[in-house]
Amino acid sequence: MDDDSYDPKQPESVAAVLKVFAILQALSERDETGVSELSVRLAMPKATIYRFLQTMKSLGYVRQEADSERYGLTMRMFELGTKALQYHDLVELAKTRMQLLADETGETVHLGMLIDSEIIYVHKVDSRHMLGMYSRVGRRAPLHCTAIGKVLLAWEHPERRERILAGCDFQRYRDKTITDRGAFAAELDRVRAQGFGEDREEFDDHIRCLGVPIFDRLNQPVAGLSVSFPTFRFDEANAPAVVKALQQASRQISGELGCMHFPLDPPAAAGRR
Repeated sequence: MDDDSYDPKQPESVAAVLKVFAILQALSERDETGVSELSVRLAMPKATIYRFLQTMKSLGYVRQEADSERYGLTMRMFELGTKALQYHDLVELAKTRMQLLADETGETVHLGMLIDSEIIYVHKVDSRHMLGMYSRVGRRAPLHCTAIGKVLLAWEHPERRERILAGCDFQRYRDKTITDRGAFAAELDRVRAQGFGEDREEFDDHIRCLGVPIFDRLNQPVAGLSVSFPTFRFDEANAPAVVKALQQASRQISGELGCMHFPLDPPAAAGRR
């Protein structure tokens, strides 16, 4: 936070609001944080931070771990954040079909949306297996090496895609990460031609993902839906069946968002809808 945020000339109520949001921002950057650590990071007295934390805890926005007495955000903050989504009912529309996908595949299913030049996971259904992909709702992930990121860009309007890619750093996460913008453009062409995106151990080691876009009433991509597999459970021969199930789920969710001509259908099939 800027130094002038704590200008003593500001009204006390304004200063208090700034402090509350500084604490919330700091809590969002780590899973759990102590009062002493927050005091050092934010240059605030411990007593002040403790008082704000206890108030936010009583309101249900902050939790306190009984054993460590460290603090973290609650899901109530995420619920508040979802109200800012353009399609805030998307999770509600998608969750049943996501559960069905997880039941059918036995693997982790994610719903992600674009935020800045990254994706953010807004809902997930965990794998029924002990070993699966680590993730959490609210986690951000890069566009260029995730199945959801690829499908969101592949069907994006070209001008907006260029603006989004301008903020993408093409960081290498794994050996198979695509780090060249030209190679990534070719990847997006391939994704669009085949009707789904893939992450071939490009973001996490030993994780494969298949993903498809979800469309709104204007046939614009508003979210991505994916299934993630540990590589030892990923069967290339079964991939087409998983893609078909993903596309069917997307078709249903997109229809409820007002999409009349599902872009992933072949032209003839789309014309009959």
